[in-house]
Amino acid sequence: MVVEILYQKVADDIKKNILSGVYELDSLIPTENDLEKKYSVSKITVRKAVEQLVAEGYLKKKSGIGTRVVSNHLFNKLSKAKSYSTIVRENDQLTKQVLEVTNVAAKDTPIAAEFGNQKIVYIKRLYSLDNKPFIIVNHYLPNVEAPKGIQDLKNQSLYKFLRDSGQEINSFKDEFSAINLNNDDKKLLAKTDNLALKRIRRGFDNKGNLIEYTESIYDSDKMPYKIEYEI
Repeated sequence: MVVEILYQKVADDIKKNILSGVYELDSLIPTENDLEKKYSVSKITVRKAVEQLVAEGYLKKKSGIGTRVVSNHLFNKLSKAKSYSTIVRENDQLTKQVLEVTNVAAKDTPIAAEFGNQKIVYIKRLYSLDNKPFIIVNHYLPNVEAPKGIQDLKNQSLYKFLRDSGQEINSFKDEFSAINLNNDDKKLLAKTDNLALKRIRRGFDNKGNLIEYTESIYDSDKMPYKIEYEI
């Protein structure tokens, strides 16, 4: 019983460090020996804590390399489901590129109805699967300041950027639809046909204010969209 209490405490602290950005996405967490010393616990306790976070989708163990952070995503906090990006990233297939970061007026964007006259930060990313363009992601964020340059967002998750800007997402809603690509997106995804899957995600703070609007366009021919649920 004591071991269970200890490993849960260790797991909770490691998770807190992942979600706060102390252990960044795609970085290695400290070794078992380092964690034993840090928490003054046994190797068994450390292993049980790490195994729990692996099962929750935050970590992945790789022989000869170490234990890597594969998700700092809000989705893991809300349920026992494993998000699509986490599933793909676990297979070391997903890479991302920040294409644009800018301050814009919401009224000058396609989502003017969502934010009215607010000024927002617009972030455009391109995700590639096995070096082939896979997902176009357009983030629209009110009440934050754009980073000085693209490099500031290169290895940072959206949710860490929001937390660092004083925003905390409490809940979100997703919508999915099949769409016909415009010419620019079709070219960016290197598709020969026009069909793609679009997901719209709205993120809300604890007062119900909309603080994230994200439009993701998937070439689902490269990999079907899926989520793994633990029953």
